[in-house]
Amino acid sequence: MSLGSLIFLMSLLRAFGLGDPGPLEDVVIDRYYIPKICLREVQMGDFIRYHYNGTFKDGKKFDSSYDRGATVAGVVGVGRLITGMDRGLQGMCVNERRHLIVPPHLGYGSLGVAGLIPPDTTLYFDVIMLDIWNKDDKLQIDTLYKPEHCNRTVEDSDFVRYHYNGTLLDGTPFDSSYGKEGTYDTYVGTGWLIKGMDQGLLGMCAGEKRRITIPPFLAYGEKGYGTVIPPQASLVFDVLLVDLHNPKDGIALEHLEVPESCRRKTVTGDFIRYHYNGTLMDGTLFDSSYSRNHTYDTYIGKGYIIPGMDQGLQGVCVGEKRRIIIPPHLAYGENGAGDKIPGSAVLVFDIHVIDFHNPEDPVEIETLFRPEDCNVTSQDRDFIRYHYNCSLMDGTKLFSSHDYDSPQEVTLGANKVIEGLNRGLLNMCVGEKRVIIIPPHLGHGENGARGVPGSAVLRFEVELMSREDGVPEGYLFIWHEDPPENLYEEMDLNKDGEILPEEFITFIKTQIADGKGRLMPSSEPEKVIADMFQNQDRNQDGKITADELKLKTDEDQERVHEEL
Repeated sequence: MSLGSLIFLMSLLRAFGLGDPGPLEDVVIDRYYIPKICLREVQMGDFIRYHYNGTFKDGKKFDSSYDRGATVAGVVGVGRLITGMDRGLQGMCVNERRHLIVPPHLGYGSLGVAGLIPPDTTLYFDVIMLDIWNKDDKLQIDTLYKPEHCNRTVEDSDFVRYHYNGTLLDGTPFDSSYGKEGTYDTYVGTGWLIKGMDQGLLGMCAGEKRRITIPPFLAYGEKGYGTVIPPQASLVFDVLLVDLHNPKDGIALEHLEVPESCRRKTVTGDFIRYHYNGTLMDGTLFDSSYSRNHTYDTYIGKGYIIPGMDQGLQGVCVGEKRRIIIPPHLAYGENGAGDKIPGSAVLVFDIHVIDFHNPEDPVEIETLFRPEDCNVTSQDRDFIRYHYNCSLMDGTKLFSSHDYDSPQEVTLGANKVIEGLNRGLLNMCVGEKRVIIIPPHLGHGENGARGVPGSAVLRFEVELMSREDGVPEGYLFIWHEDPPENLYEEMDLNKDGEILPEEFITFIKTQIADGKGRLMPSSEPEKVIADMFQNQDRNQDGKITADELKLKTDEDQERVHEEL
């Protein structure tokens, strides 16, 4: 046992009446609780806050800070405390507990305190240290977590949203944003916060966590705050920065993926279809078009969407992926939206552009291959056969003629295909290959069709396989020369005064075979002839009479006279 330990033990024995009852020479200190972590010890000149109970040797209490409901605050080593207390408090940690035995000459001496402490009295103190600081202290910042990617940090005049837990230096909680309805929202560096918090938030990233320890002179000082923060209290804030912006901010763009080929970019007035994930700055998802399995469709620059998105969608390409960061004054402002977007929230949209068009757009045609010996091209009313692949602009396959045994067949101008495709198939050579881009107003419109989303731009890859001359609209058969003068008599093959279906079919086929006329092109010529007979059999009795038979030109002339 060292000499110092022996002297300390003898002092304890004397103090508790177990040894020599002679007077103590110095303060006896019993550190009966020492925290595992001690970041700082009391030194001369430090300002401290502590609680204590003061008793005599017999245990009778003469004073207690607990009874007064307030801690004791003061400076160590400058003569404001009794000498024994000055010595006994030095070296203490926050939350440390000590028993102190103060001999009379280090307490109130031979005078005592009238009516409270008799002369030459040894004093016993039970002390817990709550706070330590010094006028030379600075703000202490400990970074608990910092995101890998940090595009921007807090600066003076920024508006921030953050969560916090506030405690005193001994760990006593006094406030927390987590138990309230939302984050704490305020400007930085404008005097709305205590000075220590104004300084402690500077340089933070969204998503960063910090522990900010603030000495009293940068917090609430001598007055404290209400009943929860005592005078001269150091404060500890565990802060999570949720987001930040400046009122002067515009939108911020990050180009995540830009297609190598971009033939056109969006401008004001375009109609766009895009997918998106919308998050807060801390990554909290508040909305997603993917969850609805449907794109968001809207006009750009016409006020149908928040201003920041109107700006962020300008200049995008089909297939582009872009991150748009929107400050609240260009989003939902101070009020937020619903229960998922808080007031003054910065919004982050990750978008994927599926397609866009303008209501004035024509059909776009790109010729991939055109035969050199091409003298005849497809025209209105022609009957054509063609192969096609149809997809959305993002490459999603919709339909293909290659999935069937034969090419697609259609009479151009007969309203059998969408208008944009009809236009794209005109003036093609047999063997020609094209890409045809069709805006929705020339496709399936706002409602779409089976398998086709509403307002979708369509991409067709087509190859013209064959072409047959057509007939004028409304005609099923045309003559290459003047028809017979006695048409009815020639058509009445058995000369019985009426024309049956068999006679009609035989006559028409003979005219075609002799090159005197031709049918409307069709994959079902028999049906075309049957439709012709049906049209002439006015009373639908299965035969054509002389009064019923009329040429198409005669029918059109009669209608003109009726109208006149």
